[in-house]
Amino acid sequence: MSKIKLSKDFIRNTVKLALNEDLYPSGDITSNLINNNKIIKVKLLSNQEAIIGGLLFVHHAFNLVDPKIKFLVKKKDGSKVKKGSLIAIIEGKAKNILIAERVALNFLSHISGIATKTNKFVKLAGKKCKICCTRKTIPNLRVIQKYAVKLGGGTNHRFNLSDEFLIKDNHIASSNIQDLVSHAIKNKKGRKITVEVDNLNQLKVIMGLKFNTVLFDNINIKNLKAGVKIAKKYYETEASGNINLKTIKSVASTGVDRISIGSITHSAAAIDFKLEI
Repeated sequence: MSKIKLSKDFIRNTVKLALNEDLYPSGDITSNLINNNKIIKVKLLSNQEAIIGGLLFVHHAFNLVDPKIKFLVKKKDGSKVKKGSLIAIIEGKAKNILIAERVALNFLSHISGIATKTNKFVKLAGKKCKICCTRKTIPNLRVIQKYAVKLGGGTNHRFNLSDEFLIKDNHIASSNIQDLVSHAIKNKKGRKITVEVDNLNQLKVIMGLKFNTVLFDNINIKNLKAGVKIAKKYYETEASGNINLKTIKSVASTGVDRISIGSITHSAAAIDFKLEI
């Protein structure tokens, strides 16, 4: 699996694109009304309980606008904060802080939102079951969103289509499940093979073939429990399909090794932060 890397250059270039989006073509025409060089000290506060993520993005947003802006961090990525918690102190020219404010908060809100939602699933699933993300991510933001999942205690699934074989329902509908698995085994070259099944008959057909993971998709709790019992000695087991915070405990209780959840990346609510002068 590809490793998630957030290098300084990657973060800086990503933030630069976001600033360009916000400032093209005429800059911040409102903040430009401030014609003095007043230095202000601003508090970055959380308006709700959350897992923090994205502080380096915040730092680079201010630094790219004005390298003289001071950014003093009070919390670290991955730390849990309460409502009203002080996250950082920013000091510099008022005009330049205001220019970078929204881009900085957008990154922080989104990354923290994913980390926070992931953490809720992780706690409910318990220590024996991993919570995994999927490829249901915003285009071009996958590396950031998967980083956020890890901050929340989750596990990264494959990063892209080259990482591992994942034989899904539409592959199976277009071919033969046994043939697909056999071809994957011949061409695996060290990659893992996961096979999705949506009923116990499909599982029985592939039992005995040398692959890594059985993915039970949209299977009810009764059949999932039976499927896990059949497959657990031979394969890693995974569950997916519209699993939410209300159902996660019952799914985890079946003994499945991991649960993949698309909503932790595609539907995580942003965390509310504010700058207070």
